[in-house]
Amino acid sequence: MGRIFKKQPAVASGPEKKTDLFEFLPDDFTLRGSADSTLIDKNFASQNYWTEVRHRFFSNKSAVFSLVLVIVIALLAAFGPLMTGYSYSAQNLAEKNFAPRIQGLENVGIFDGDEALQTTTGTKMINGYEDKKLTDVYYWFGSDVLGRDIWTRVWEGTRISLGIALCAAIIDMIIGMSYGLISGYFGGKVDNIMCRIAEIINGIPRLVIVTLLMLVLPRGFVTIVFALMITEWIGMSRIARAEMLKLKEQEFVLASRTLGARDFFIIFKEILPNTIGQIITQLMFSIPTAIFTEAFLSFVGLGIPVPMCSLGSLISDAFNSFTTHPYQIVPPILVLAFLMLCFNMLADGLREAFDPKLKEM
Repeated sequence: MGRIFKKQPAVASGPEKKTDLFEFLPDDFTLRGSADSTLIDKNFASQNYWTEVRHRFFSNKSAVFSLVLVIVIALLAAFGPLMTGYSYSAQNLAEKNFAPRIQGLENVGIFDGDEALQTTTGTKMINGYEDKKLTDVYYWFGSDVLGRDIWTRVWEGTRISLGIALCAAIIDMIIGMSYGLISGYFGGKVDNIMCRIAEIINGIPRLVIVTLLMLVLPRGFVTIVFALMITEWIGMSRIARAEMLKLKEQEFVLASRTLGARDFFIIFKEILPNTIGQIITQLMFSIPTAIFTEAFLSFVGLGIPVPMCSLGSLISDAFNSFTTHPYQIVPPILVLAFLMLCFNMLADGLREAFDPKLKEM
């Protein structure tokens, strides 16, 4: 492949004047370069918004680490109670207040069931397993004051806390998203009235709402979800309203309105897909808030009834024996802290992925 060069004598129009003619082959006009460069061009041309969001998210190491840790905790919440063979509600007073003991690790001097007990005469090392000759009994996180396995109860409580938080967050997203989009789209008196209603609801303390609900509804999963649903949607509605006010005067909205599209079609088919990034981010931020709220309600005695448990009720039960058996309160506190930290870091990573300009602020 190349260019063929030919010299032909030209018609003499002057002394020693020559004309050079070049003849090109078809191969001279083909794309030169390796196949790799062509493949790169194709990949670049196929990138879209969601590809860039995914690339920015997975470039954030803290967000990816938080996502992995949340998945691990969720898997332990799903399968952890099945790993030991104990029930979260079964009581065995003969094996109460046993320190953590794990197979294999007991031979290296850690998690062997030894516990330092503070007495009036000083510190005393005890081992409930050896005192009662229970050589084949293991409690990975120890046992509580009623002889229940803390490992099973922690992951059962994590399952319930995550379930309450996810249900409340999804319902709040649906209510808050619809409320904010409708309020921002119609504007005027409709927007003014809907904003005042939201401010009134947000001004009522959540503890008062839960207490009043307990008078007419039994304590349980549904009651807590309903209580969180009443007030948790306010933040989502404000985000959705702000996005609506920013987008409703865009050209694509005016074009849809000109073509005769109905209002709710424009809201949920045209504008909603352009706000989904901010809504997902707000949803991630609302999950740790719901988890902490549920834990607080359970801690003060307004949460899940016994024998069921959540992270808040486990912390409340172990608080009374914190000075004598501190290992009982450590697992639920760590799981609660990791959940809240990871969801916040995950939401922060999603926010930067959807809107990279926020990272510079």
